[in-house]
Amino acid sequence: MGRRYEHIAVLMGGWSSEREVSLDTGEACADAAERAGYRVSRVDVDRDIASTLSELRPDAAFNALHGPFGEDGTIQGVLEILDIPYTHSGVLASALAMDKEKAKTIFRAAHIPVAESRIVSRAEAARGHAMTPPYVIKPVAEGSSCGVFIVGEDMEHPPQELHAAAWPYGDRLMVERYIAGRELTCAVMGDVALGVIDIVSEGHRFYNYESKYLPGGSRHILPAEISPNIYQDVQKLTLKAHTALGCRGVTRADFRYDDRLHGTGELICLEVNTQPGMTATSLVPELAAHAGHDFEELVSWIVEDASCGR
Repeated sequence: MGRRYEHIAVLMGGWSSEREVSLDTGEACADAAERAGYRVSRVDVDRDIASTLSELRPDAAFNALHGPFGEDGTIQGVLEILDIPYTHSGVLASALAMDKEKAKTIFRAAHIPVAESRIVSRAEAARGHAMTPPYVIKPVAEGSSCGVFIVGEDMEHPPQELHAAAWPYGDRLMVERYIAGRELTCAVMGDVALGVIDIVSEGHRFYNYESKYLPGGSRHILPAEISPNIYQDVQKLTLKAHTALGCRGVTRADFRYDDRLHGTGELICLEVNTQPGMTATSLVPELAAHAGHDFEELVSWIVEDASCGR
C-alpha cells in the first residue's frame, strides 16, 4: 500500500472507563507509526478536541480511543465535520456496534447466532434475578469487560456492586444467557478474516479486564485447537458480522463455543469490537502477526486505510 498521509494525529486517552488502556494503545501505535516514518502528534483527547485538531491540521487521525465518545460514533462525527480522514469504522457502524442490543438486532437479521437477552434497568437487575441463572450482566455500551458479572446458579441474588452509588456504567444493562465453554476471537483486516484465537483466562472466571490487560492474565492459543469446520465458521461469522454492521478497517469479533462433553455445541457471537486494543497483550496484533504482518505493517495499513465518509 502506497503512502497517502505524512502527518497523523494519534487520538488516545479520553475520559471513558477505558482511558488507561487507550493510552497504552495510543502510545504503542504512535511509536510504531514513527518507526514506519510518519510524523506523529500524540493527542490526549479532551472536550476541546475539535479546536486541537483544527490547530494541528493532521493529514489523518489514528483513532486509538476506547469506550464511550471514542468508539460509539461521537469522535467519528467530529472528524467528519472537520473533514479529517480517520481510521476504523464510521459513525453509524461505530454507534451500532457499541450498543450491544442494537448490534444483536442486526446480527439476528443476518442469521448470526446470538444468546437470548433482555435490557433492564440497573434497579431491576439489582432487585432480583432478571433471568434464570446462569446469566451475564453487562452494560449496554461499555467495553473491556467493564461492569460485567457472571451470575452463577449458586448465587441467591445479583451482585451487590449493582447497588453502588458510584456505579459508573449507566442504568441500561443487558442480561444475557450464559454460554459455557471456550472464548474464541477472530479479527477482520479490510475484507479478510484472520486466524482464530482460543483465549484461556488464568485465575479468572472469564476474560475480564485483568485477564485482558495484565501480563500473564490469559493464554492465547493460536491457531485455536478446534475442529476445522468450527474454525472456518468463526472466520465466516466474523466477516459476516463486520459486514452486517458496515464496519471498516480492523475489527475483532468475540464468540463463545460450548464444546463440553455434554454441552450444547452452540457457537454464539457476543459482539464486534470496532476499536480493538493494540497493547502488548492485545489480540489483533497477535492475529496480524500470525497472518504475516508485523506491528509496524499493521499500524501503517490502518493509517493508509483512513478516510472520511466511512
